[in-house]
Amino acid sequence: MEQNTTTHTAHENYDPISSKLGMWLFIFTELLLFGALFIVYSVYRYRNPVAFHLAHHELSITIGFINTVILLISSATVAMSITAMQKGDKKATLIFLAITLLLATIFLINKYFEWGAKIHHGIYPGSEFLLSLSHGDILFFGLYFFMTGLHAIHIIVGMVLLTIVFFRVRNGRINPDRYSFLENGGLYWHLVDLIWIFLFPLFYLIH
Repeated sequence: MEQNTTTHTAHENYDPISSKLGMWLFIFTELLLFGALFIVYSVYRYRNPVAFHLAHHELSITIGFINTVILLISSATVAMSITAMQKGDKKATLIFLAITLLLATIFLINKYFEWGAKIHHGIYPGSEFLLSLSHGDILFFGLYFFMTGLHAIHIIVGMVLLTIVFFRVRNGRINPDRYSFLENGGLYWHLVDLIWIFLFPLFYLIH
């Protein structure tokens, strides 16, 4: 009887609307952060058009495109996990979450090899080779490493969040009657994808 009362109280204190509102406010602050970085990038690009044009050729459009496709697919799978949960299909929810985490891991592996190739050739902030180049090159690669690195940190945070969601789904703490934490995890992951959709053309495509 006491256990039922405790459970009932927990349900009464649980407010999915406040939870979702908090996530939207957090997402808004993240958008402000990256929005400011995009503005900084645009200003420096405007002032150093030739250097930025030449420096972007050092990046692999193929890897950038593959990572874009990976994140777009992962955004779809995390959305499918929410739909599956709404339908009460626990197994499908876990499968879609696992696929999302796998795709995120592949993204980070690709980014690791991409960064590794740049570092191997001496292209990284503070390196003697980079410091011997123009001011525009230093700015481009400084922004590249900082912004893509910050995005990678967001990927890792998203993976931790979705891993917690995965285990909560598996043990029944997230269920068809109580799944706002899954929705919030999905919202955060869509944010991660949205940020990359802006990063990809800025660094890899715009000449």
